[in-house]
Amino acid sequence: MQQFNTASESTRLVIRPLAQEDYENWLNEFNNRLQSQHRHDEGKIDMSMCTREWFNNLVEKHQELALNDQVYIFGIFLKEAGTHVGMIDFSTLARDHFQWGRIGYTVHNHHWRKGYGKEAVNEGLNIAFRELKFHRIEAHINIDNAPSIQLAKSVGMEFECIRKGFIYEFDEWTDNLVYYKNSHEETGI
Repeated sequence: MQQFNTASESTRLVIRPLAQEDYENWLNEFNNRLQSQHRHDEGKIDMSMCTREWFNNLVEKHQELALNDQVYIFGIFLKEAGTHVGMIDFSTLARDHFQWGRIGYTVHNHHWRKGYGKEAVNEGLNIAFRELKFHRIEAHINIDNAPSIQLAKSVGMEFECIRKGFIYEFDEWTDNLVYYKNSHEETGI
């Protein structure tokens, strides 16, 4: 099977697709999560179903999604220690004359307040624009998710609008803020 191997490094982090060898590290960091810190933090998750076989299938599914230009999912790892600190993903919303994608990001809550989110999203946006050839990246953020709003602003994303009843979560259709950033590089389109 062909492999999607796009990776990048920042000052302290490596952003790359998960590999089968990451299983113990990945599982350990999910198991080390603290209790939920706020409504938008999953906190501790029951990882009992996440066997090595389950994880290997997850890695293969991530590869398939990337090779089909649907979703690009990256692990965030500390450069020095190799510790898995979170995930960042880009979903393709439209190609052709749009080159439009959506960003999602999460840092395990026991790694918060160290600047990893900002560093990972900055480097992730470099990947999105340079390697994945997106022109526009949007973050869709719950109105009451102050940490995510602050992160989007800190990496230069601009507020565009509120999309009403945009995503079904928390047993209701919720409004989302849309923050965006456009590539400043020529795309040839």
